[in-house]
Amino acid sequence: MKKLNENKGNGLALIPFIIFILVYLFSGIILQLKGVEMAFYQFPAPIAVIIGIVFAFILTKGSLDSKFDIFIKGCGHENIITMCIIYLLAGAFSTVSSSMGGVESTVNLGLALIPYKYITVGIFIISAFISISTGTSIGTVIAIAPIAVDLVSKAGLSLPLALGALVGGVMFGDNLSIISDTTIAATKTQGVSMKDKFRANMGFAVPAALVTMALLLIFGTPISNPEINKESYNIIKIMPYIFVLVSAVLGMNVFAVLMGGIVISGVIGIYYGNFTLLGLSQEIYEGFKGMFDIFLLSLLTGGLANMVSTGGGLDWLLYKVRRKIKGEKSAQLGISALVALTDVATANNTVSIIVTGQLASEISKEYKVDPRKTASLLDTFSCVMQGIIPYGAQLLIAASFTNGVLSPVQIVGYMWYSILLAIFAVISILTPFGNRYLRRNPWNFEKNILEHESIVE
Repeated sequence: MKKLNENKGNGLALIPFIIFILVYLFSGIILQLKGVEMAFYQFPAPIAVIIGIVFAFILTKGSLDSKFDIFIKGCGHENIITMCIIYLLAGAFSTVSSSMGGVESTVNLGLALIPYKYITVGIFIISAFISISTGTSIGTVIAIAPIAVDLVSKAGLSLPLALGALVGGVMFGDNLSIISDTTIAATKTQGVSMKDKFRANMGFAVPAALVTMALLLIFGTPISNPEINKESYNIIKIMPYIFVLVSAVLGMNVFAVLMGGIVISGVIGIYYGNFTLLGLSQEIYEGFKGMFDIFLLSLLTGGLANMVSTGGGLDWLLYKVRRKIKGEKSAQLGISALVALTDVATANNTVSIIVTGQLASEISKEYKVDPRKTASLLDTFSCVMQGIIPYGAQLLIAASFTNGVLSPVQIVGYMWYSILLAIFAVISILTPFGNRYLRRNPWNFEKNILEHESIVE
């Protein structure tokens, strides 16, 4: 994509991006007022971005052929294509591992091991593990919410507290998972490895999780002893998740990690009769199809971003941002606010990262913000907002399992993890807290690589 420069740019070039956001936002608001369920997810995001692209073609100067050339170069950018392929593989792994019984075994194992008096914090831990292993927050909510609601009624627990623990655990996993679409988008837009982003992110995500767990232990004690049905589980079926987690943290190539996870899940599924070889191929393709929306959205947004950048829109925005930012810390706060507000407008944390990623990268370069920290902040604050906006998919789906007893708004006050994550993340911006990994492994801004890698060169 076009590198931003020092000129004042052209604010009018941002109009297509603004139209994209407004179409997405107001369609959700209108449908919400009409009482449509999941209102902010009814109007397809790829269609909204296409409307923005049409306006970009109208506003961008030059011949039609030159405009198409700019658009296609943006769609075909190395980072965009890499991101899209990872989406496909992550979708395939999530679908295959779930189909062979991985999620079911994980839930049942957790329920078998966690004592009843710790069931609320257990809900947080189980949902966090499944989310970080599968990379899907919504899929985890769908898998765990019915169980959580049932346990609440048996144990005399606070329903909004239990669902707050569930969605909090889900957002913890979504934020840290190396195969979640938010991590993929954040790392690829900033040009850093998933392993490094994971380690940088842990510095403030883990303390937030620990404090959340402590609060859940204090306030989430059940009134009565629930009768938990001890369903069967298979340790072997949990192994693909362990492989993916460990391999990713050790720094194995993400393509190799995901392919390995798919193969291991496939072999286990065939061995236990969950599907045939033909069935495995169909499950893989189902995983691909599940990622179609975000694949297409990323591709089209890449093209739109290049047109907006070429027209001077991002130059103009960066020029305006520079006037507000005074240094590295305010740059980090600005990036965090930018992605958070975009998520409020789109109700989609992945979309908010894709939309703000390039600008965040340029701000980081300008004010020497470690790109690993930038990737962490993009992922973190998009997940923070996604976890507390009552019209976000995670809270809407969680509330839907209560059969009208709760609204998403009633759960927001119990989203302790999301609130604590924001607090710890801001502390890590203003103080050295949570930045130990970054300090021990400094970034070489001249070569845009890790310092020890520049020494080897």
